[in-house]
Amino acid sequence: MNGRVLGGVCAIAAFGLDQGIKALALNAPALERGVEVLPFLNLVRVLNDGVSFGMLGGIVPWWGLIALAAVIVAWLLIWLWRAPDRLTAAALGLIIGGALGNVLDRLRYQAVPDFLDFHYGSYHWPSFNLADVTIFCGAALLFWESFRSATDKPGQGQGKENTTGV
Repeated sequence: MNGRVLGGVCAIAAFGLDQGIKALALNAPALERGVEVLPFLNLVRVLNDGVSFGMLGGIVPWWGLIALAAVIVAWLLIWLWRAPDRLTAAALGLIIGGALGNVLDRLRYQAVPDFLDFHYGSYHWPSFNLADVTIFCGAALLFWESFRSATDKPGQGQGKENTTGV
């Protein structure tokens, strides 16, 4: 499977899983009050009208956040088209799928449904959703990819013949 196809499959999977799980969360009445799953994890429905951690909530209109996300997704799609390897393509696909999931939510609800609430004692990490997880995982893969040496990357490094004629 080439990188573009892999990136597309990752984007579709991230988008589909995100939207399916959000549909379950939005239709679960118990999440209004919150449900303890583990001593450090609650499921609770929250509508976030901002970006990460609720930043810019109420400051930037929902359509402004959609416009910004559209520009970013367009840039990521160009990057995916030119991705040098499958790992980069998969990472970009995860980010694109998650971003498109949150864009669709902003179009439908003018906010993003969040439902994962991790906490330790009285400290609560800001609620987030599966799209945020796929965006984070894609970004972490890109970060890791940036530290791989040329010899670790497929098709590069030692053993590859010089085809430049030099």
